[in-house]
Amino acid sequence: MKTYYDVLQLLKEYGTYIHVGKRLWDIELAAVEVERLHHLQLIDDKTYASAKIVLRHEHEREEKTPLVPPMAPHEEEKHHE
Repeated sequence: MKTYYDVLQLLKEYGTYIHVGKRLWDIELAAVEVERLHHLQLIDDKTYASAKIVLRHEHEREEKTPLVPPMAPHEEEKHHE
């Protein structure tokens, strides 16, 4: 397992589809789901460790340089009207 896409494909194998709407939140929810699968012994230690490394890397990358920049306050007001 080398990419975030790989982690999402793993989760789909267990019927979990993630799209919260903000990439950082998606990554965090994916981490929770990977934890759950490991706790239930549905994935082995190696798969769990690989997924956690990928998710940690993606989380750090997203915090440093978001793929979708946050809206400016005046843009948020227009968005909610």
